[in-house]
Amino acid sequence: MAERKSFLLRMDPKLWAELEAWAQSELRSVNGQIEYLLREAVRRRRQARAGESGGDSAPSSSDEHA
Repeated sequence: MAERKSFLLRMDPKLWAELEAWAQSELRSVNGQIEYLLREAVRRRRQARAGESGGDSAPSSSDEHA
C-alpha cells in the first residue's frame, strides 16, 4: 500500500458531529469518510473538466485507494 500523508485539520464541532454521524451510517471512520468525500469531489471535478475539454477523465492508478 502507498504511504499515506497525515495532516492536522481543524473544524467546527457541529460539522464534526455531522460527519461523525454520516460516517457511522456508512460504516466508516470520520477520517475514512472525509477521505471518501474528498476523493469523490476530485473525481467529479476531473469529470467536469474533461467534459469541458473533451479529454480523457480516467483516473491514474495512484488515485485509486482501498
